[in-house]
Amino acid sequence: MILLISPEEDLPNEIEILHQLFEAGLEYFHFRKPNKNKEYCQAYLNRIDAKYIDRVVLHNHHDLTSQYAVKGIHMEERIWRAEGDELASYVSSFKTKGFSVSSSYHEPEDLEAQLDIFNYYILSPVFAAISKSQMDGRGFDVRHIPKFVAGMGGINASTTPDAIALGFQGVGALGGVWNSPNPLASFVSMKNAFFAA
Repeated sequence: MILLISPEEDLPNEIEILHQLFEAGLEYFHFRKPNKNKEYCQAYLNRIDAKYIDRVVLHNHHDLTSQYAVKGIHMEERIWRAEGDELASYVSSFKTKGFSVSSSYHEPEDLEAQLDIFNYYILSPVFAAISKSQMDGRGFDVRHIPKFVAGMGGINASTTPDAIALGFQGVGALGGVWNSPNPLASFVSMKNAFFAA
């Protein structure tokens, strides 16, 4: 699996580029705009062609699942930690309606200790992050973890094979695609590297 997280701040022609990425095979678009309100998110989702809306995973405003037939929701670390004892119930409330539910981690020990309730788990930073220059990569090896783990942080076409060799079953990008002069070409190269590995 290859997932792409939206840029935090809007980019010129972002929706147009996103449609090109969908057409090129993007199946997991993590819609994360932490500084935007619900109305903004609704307007953004309304601009996505309806035939692609089932590839969108919501990081914020999970209640929008009642209005949009998205793929699912994502729980960032602070969110799943805040749920405490109610976490399994919260996850189940979405999974029983057919939505995928994923979660984020920054320590492999936390990921290993987590209940096996999520469709997939994101661990970062695997390599030095492209979108956050101060974030050093940690080279996590997840071959011993019996969960579907996707690696984030410093992922692009050249590092994708290295991530797979470390046991990641999926890879995720943000800066590796959006910060590129040609996001579409970068995504296609990354996709080709993933399936060739």
